[in-house]
Amino acid sequence: MSSTGFAGVDVGGGGIRVRAEIGEESAYGEHVAPVPRDRGRVDLARLASRIALAVEGAMPVPGGLPAAVTPAQERPGVTRDVGRFAGMAIGVTGLPGLVRDPGTLWDALRERFGLETLVVAGDMVTTHVGALGFRPGVVVAAGTGVITLGTDLDRVWNQSDGWGHLLGDHGGGAWVGMHGLHAALRAHDGRAGGSLALLDRMTARFGHPLDLVALVYESGSAAHHLASFAPSVADAARAGDPVARRIWTEAGRQLGQSAAAAASGLDPVFSWGGRLFDAADLLMEPFQSTVLALLPAARFAPPLGTSADGALALARAAAAGSVRPHHPYLYVFAAATAG
Repeated sequence: MSSTGFAGVDVGGGGIRVRAEIGEESAYGEHVAPVPRDRGRVDLARLASRIALAVEGAMPVPGGLPAAVTPAQERPGVTRDVGRFAGMAIGVTGLPGLVRDPGTLWDALRERFGLETLVVAGDMVTTHVGALGFRPGVVVAAGTGVITLGTDLDRVWNQSDGWGHLLGDHGGGAWVGMHGLHAALRAHDGRAGGSLALLDRMTARFGHPLDLVALVYESGSAAHHLASFAPSVADAARAGDPVARRIWTEAGRQLGQSAAAAASGLDPVFSWGGRLFDAADLLMEPFQSTVLALLPAARFAPPLGTSADGALALARAAAAGSVRPHHPYLYVFAAATAG
C-alpha cells in the first residue's frame, strides 16, 4: 500500500545521499559515483535517473533492509512502490553556475514519484539548513569542493568561494588531495618540498606517477580523483608527516577566510558540513582560530545534521508552503502551479 512521504537528496561531488520518510518509515540510501557532466555542466537528465534509483533503493522492502545503490544498478528495472511524495528537495553541487535548467529535474521526477512540490537548491543551501536548521548564519560546505554560504534564507545571500577546483575551492577535498600529490611528486623527482610519506601513499593508491597523470587528465572527473587522495594526506598528517600537517593547517585557514568573508550583514554564527570535516582533528583549530582572528565576536555551532537532513527539512517546509524561491540558489516547483 502506497503512502505519502518526503525525501531529501544531497548531490555532492562523490555521490548521492538520500533521507526519506514514507508514512512511519524512515530510510537512508546512497549512490556512489561522480556527478555526471556534459561539457562541464551537470548533466541533469542522467542525474535524474541516478536520483530516482537512489530514492527507490533507499526505501524499505518487504523481507529485508534497503541497500546502497551502486553505479552498476543504473539501468532499467522494476520500480519499487514508494508512494507519492508531498515534498522532495534536492541539493545539487554546481548550482549556481553549472546547472542550466533546474526544471529538468521536476520534469523527470514529477510523475515517477507523484511529486506535489520539489525544491532544487545548491548543496550549500541544504548543507546550511542541515547545519543550522533555518537559523541565520554562515556554513562552510566542504567535500570534494568547498563553498560557503552566509544567509538568513530571506534577504541576505553571501556566497564565498565555490569556483571549482581550477579557479577556487580553496581548502576543499580536491585542494587537499592536489597539494598532497604535488608534495608526493616533488619527492619522486627529488625536488625540495616533497614528502616521502605522501609519495608512498600515492604509489600505493595510484601506482606509477604516469598512471596518475593518465587518470587525472583523461578521466573527465579530475576533482573526484584529486579528492580521493585527501584521506591519505590525513593519514600521513596523523602519522606525523610535517608536509601533510601543513597542508591541512592551510586548508583550515582557507576555510576560515571563506567563512569570515560570508558573514556580512549576519549574526556571526558559524557552522560547517561535508565529509571533509571528518578530519576535524586536523581542520577545526586552524579553521576556528582564523575566523576568530578576523571576527572576534564569532560563535561556533556544531552542525545539527547533514546536507541530506537539510534537504529533508526543506522538502517538508516546501510542502507546507513556507519556502520561497531565491534565484539562483533555490527554486521551487509545485504541481498546483506547474505549466
